Amino acid sequence: MLVLCSNGLSSENLLKAMGKRIKEYNTAAIVVTADHEYKEKNYHVNRVVGELESLKLCVDILDLDKIPAKDLLNYDVVEFIGGNPFYLLNSIREHNAVEILKTLASTKVLIGWSASAFVFGPTLELVNMYSADMNFLGLTDLSGIKLTDIEVLPHYERFLKKFDRFEEKCQIYEKKHSVQVIRLNDGEGVFIDGNTIEICRV
Repeated sequence: MLVLCSNGLSSENLLKAMGKRIKEYNTAAIVVTADHEYKEKNYHVNRVVGELESLKLCVDILDLDKIPAKDLLNYDVVEFIGGNPFYLLNSIREHNAVEILKTLASTKVLIGWSASAFVFGPTLELVNMYSADMNFLGLTDLSGIKLTDIEVLPHYERFLKKFDRFEEKCQIYEKKHSVQVIRLNDGEGVFIDGNTIEICRV
């Protein structure tokens, strides 16, 4: 199962929805790779640990830049935090992690939020439209790892106030690419399990 969120399992609705799906699971890993600057010291990590522990999961913190990607297969639930989507995409490619993540999404539970939600989808073109300056690596291939065709826009209400013409740009993107982007506010997410798709709102 693949779960795309705005800022993690940060609402009661998301925690309940997840809890129903992982009753038999015991272990979880938080992957901090996307925050290339702070890593495990990212200020969200303690919250995310608490959310996963509330689901009775034993939690480890990992970084693809430091461990073999195959180690992720040792866990029932793997959650990638936010950060820089361009850096994360590059790291996943460099460490040959794409097939590992496909296996996790199809056989276990893979959660991605904020930056990771873009990377797990078909392309980074939408986030590049808003924040091209984040691409300090100069990536020219902005294809995501395509775990799903679904595209989401995290932090929607919060970023409406931050970015000029935020909604207008999203609509332009949708028309240009003939897609429908799911706007997600913090505390919301999309559960993708095979052909079953459920949007969990606050």
